[in-house]
Amino acid sequence: MPPRPATRRIDEIRRHSRTPSRYRGNGPMTLLELTTETDGTTVRLALEGELDIASAGQVERELTQIERDAPPTLVLDLRNLAFMDSTGLRIVVAADARAREQSRRFVVVRGPDAVQRIFHMTRLDERLDMVDEPAGAQA
Repeated sequence: MPPRPATRRIDEIRRHSRTPSRYRGNGPMTLLELTTETDGTTVRLALEGELDIASAGQVERELTQIERDAPPTLVLDLRNLAFMDSTGLRIVVAADARAREQSRRFVVVRGPDAVQRIFHMTRLDERLDMVDEPAGAQA
């Protein structure tokens, strides 16, 4: 297998399969969709749906794949995330720690109030590099 290029064009977008939620009972299932975009030296991973124990492995695999290329800036976009549990929080904290160890920048785009509440309650919103829009990661 040939090595993956260090950077990809912005128009190269990968969409990943959806993972059903275990927390919704008999109601409509909320799923997780991941989208990865590369713009120069910045990679943005956008999450849509629920980040919980059922979808955690999918997110961890994608982060591992992105981190192999060691992009200087990795942006985790939570704007379309409907729900995140402590498993999702662990993934974010671990990704931030790996980035710091490797002198890379890890930026979190703030999610809706329900998602931001967990960052606020744990005071991680004070420790993590958080922005309102992906464009804020360029600053």
